[in-house]
Amino acid sequence: MTSFYDEVEIEDMDYDEETKTYYYPCPCGDKFEITEDDLRDGEEIARCPSCSLIIRVIYDSDDFGDGSDVGDTIDIGALSISVGA
Repeated sequence: MTSFYDEVEIEDMDYDEETKTYYYPCPCGDKFEITEDDLRDGEEIARCPSCSLIIRVIYDSDDFGDGSDVGDTIDIGALSISVGA
C-alpha cells in the first residue's frame, strides 16, 4: 500500500507552460512535480526529486485526453467530416 504525504487538487498546483509540468511545494523545500504527459498516461503520483515524499494528484482524466482522437477529422477541401464516436 502506498502512503501519500498528501492529496492535492490539480487546481492548487502551479503550472509551467514551457515544461508542461505541474508543481506543488514540498516540506523539504523543493517541489513535487508531475507532467502533462504523466497525467495523460493516467499517472496520479507527483514526486519530489529531493526526498522520498509523494503526493496523489486529484484531477479529471477527461481534461487530459490520451490523444486517441487525433486523426478523427478528415478534411476534404472546405468540407470537414468527423468520424468516430
